[in-house]
Amino acid sequence: MKGRQTRAAILDAALALASQMGLEGLSIGALAEVTQMSKSGVFAHFGSREELQISVVREYHAKFEDEIFEPSMKAPRGLPRLRAMYDRWFKRVSVEIDAGCIYISGAVEFDDRPGPVRDALVSMVQTWHAALERAIRIAIDEGHLRVDTDPQQMLFEIHGLILALHHDARFLRRPGADARARAGFENVLSHYIVAPAAHAAPMARRKRNPESV
Repeated sequence: MKGRQTRAAILDAALALASQMGLEGLSIGALAEVTQMSKSGVFAHFGSREELQISVVREYHAKFEDEIFEPSMKAPRGLPRLRAMYDRWFKRVSVEIDAGCIYISGAVEFDDRPGPVRDALVSMVQTWHAALERAIRIAIDEGHLRVDTDPQQMLFEIHGLILALHHDARFLRRPGADARARAGFENVLSHYIVAPAAHAAPMARRKRNPESV
């Protein structure tokens, strides 16, 4: 029990350190200094710097799911759920402007560096993208988005808004980036969303036709 608690405390410290310095800024020595442990004590829990980095990526993803994915699943299927996912993602990135988003900074650090750390990052980001794409497809099935909506294209546009928010707010320090990211999401939706009249017509036809009920 104590060993798990110690490992969890080290991971929390490592996550905070990686948010500020990037995954490449992580080292057994730096973490030992922050946690006031011996290097051998930290090493005993992770074994290598690479294993430490991968553990941090997994911990970040677990927190990401707890804060964004799981609560969003409580929203009604379709567009309300997609909105909830974007809204919580937007808020998470907004909070991380000063600390940094490990998914985004990690992509910059490891985009051209093959290996287990990059593989872990790619896997976690793809898992989140798959959840978003699934939400888009459900919104299409629910009649909230046009049937000719390309889920991958819409996902690309939504992800682009988050990247632009992080870039303009963190790197350029440009005021109003959050408002633009919110407006951008509404603009994306306006291109794909089904007009209320068009959505109501099929419902009305089903009500008039008892055989379709």
